[in-house]
This record gives sequence, C-alpha cells and structure tokens, in this order.
Amino acid sequence: MPHYEPWSEDRARAVIAEFAHLEGPLMPMLHAMQETFGHVPDAVVPMLAEHLNVSRAEVHGVVTFYHDFRHEPAGQHVLKLCRAEACQAAGGDALAAHAEQRLGCKLGETTADGRVTVEPIYCLGLCATAPSAMLDGRIVARLNENRLDKLITEAQS
Repeated sequence: MPHYEPWSEDRARAVIAEFAHLEGPLMPMLHAMQETFGHVPDAVVPMLAEHLNVSRAEVHGVVTFYHDFRHEPAGQHVLKLCRAEACQAAGGDALAAHAEQRLGCKLGETTADGRVTVEPIYCLGLCATAPSAMLDGRIVARLNENRLDKLITEAQS
C-alpha cells in the first residue's frame, strides 16, 4: 500500500498548483489530495474553494457525493465489497455480515489495528459473476465465504 504524507498546508498548495492549469481541475485536485494524504483533509476544502473561485459548499458537495473520497486515511489494505443489487441477490448481504464479524468493524470502518478498511462499493461491473469484491484494486468474482476468508487473511497478514 502507498505511504501517505503527513498533512501540510504547503504540500496541499503544491498539489493545487500542479493541477491549476487544467480545465475543470477540482476532481483531479481532490484525487491528488487523497493520493498524497490518504484522504481529503477538511482544511483542503476552503483552499480549493478560494483557488477555484467557488463556494466551500460546492467543494464539500463534490467530496461528499463521491464515495471514494475519504475523510480520514484508510487502513493498510482496502477491502471493498459490492453492495449492488446483483451481488445482494447472490448472497452479498451474508458476506458483508461475515466480513464485519471477522474484522470486528462495520462497513466504512477500519480495524482497530489499522490494517484493513472495509468499504461498500456500488457495482464493480461483475454482475454475471456476483458476488464480487476488490482487495487493494484487485477484483475477485464469484465470492463465497471461503474466498472472502482468504482475502481477509491476506489483508491481515
């Protein structure tokens, strides 16, 4: 997993400057902030609003609309469980409950040791091979309890 930099206003300003030349730079700036700091720090919102000459509410609205933007850094590994209808119909609810029980945290949370963040995702595009998940960007289809346990063990080691 990537190593994130500690928060720095100077570093955030450098990220903003890196994308300032783009047309419609807000999304690339937000993605770069998350890649740099592991999340989109609250302090970035007014900085972006000022630079882009938009309201803080507009920036905040974009950050909160997209599920992939985090408000705090993720764990060392990120396990995303598909929660879309096809995966739910194929047993996804039971798998999500199993993951929460095994990890000791709810969807959207990180384990106490900081090793695994488990997140819902709404469609990985694998409906024909549901249920599905993604561990650190690697997609796993035809998920069952045994395959999920292997993913969790991999993420915890």
